[in-house]
Amino acid sequence: MLIRQKKPTDTGVWMTTYTDMVTLLLCFFVLLYASSSMDRDKWQVLVRSLNPNASVDAQTINDASKDEQPELSDTTHDMSMTDIETFDQLFSHMRKYVEDNRMTEDVEVIGGVGYTFITFRNNILFDGNMYNLKPGGRAILDILCDGIAPISDTIKEMRILGHTNQADPNRANETRGDRFLASNRATEVLVYIQDKGIIEPKKLVGIGYGQFYPVAPFIREEDRLKNRRVEILITETNTVDVSLEYIYGQMNNN
Repeated sequence: MLIRQKKPTDTGVWMTTYTDMVTLLLCFFVLLYASSSMDRDKWQVLVRSLNPNASVDAQTINDASKDEQPELSDTTHDMSMTDIETFDQLFSHMRKYVEDNRMTEDVEVIGGVGYTFITFRNNILFDGNMYNLKPGGRAILDILCDGIAPISDTIKEMRILGHTNQADPNRANETRGDRFLASNRATEVLVYIQDKGIIEPKKLVGIGYGQFYPVAPFIREEDRLKNRRVEILITETNTVDVSLEYIYGQMNNN
């Protein structure tokens, strides 16, 4: 007599173990992600990957990431522009704020007699080919505005300069798109500062230089990144105008 072995019934118990393993792996990767340097864009990607319908506003991102941000010391808080009394202090306080908050890769601050010059590099203010201010860009502009407010009477002019990069080193950018992107970025920063009501609007000037004031060649990507920038030149009342060529020369000498 042929005896057939009864086929075992799949009860699905293995699914419990499998689900637990997947859950543990997810927790592990979230832990790795959380231990890295957190910023607003990363947090948005993480939240939306776990819940595509989630609404992540700036406050939620700030609350979620504040434990990952460097704790500002009392000295740094004093340097957050709240106690500036003279034009020269704008440079020293802004530079120290950038250094204390490890932003030197994205923001450069130099100063001279009668001027402070701030460069916002690459994507700290805007995403690629966009001119809508990012939340992190608004935050650093808020710090700058805190410093401007107490000394606005001593400011002669704030010139906001928009620059682009030439994507193809062998061919100039399309004129209209290049100029509009640079001008729109400068104007976006200008409008944000003007809406703060801290300085006379007539002192604010926006200029779109496009690709025509590069600070690095267009060949290598790391150099092209340097050309995508917004600059703010703040000059003091009763001082002579400062040219970009002079400022760039000072930057190369530092």
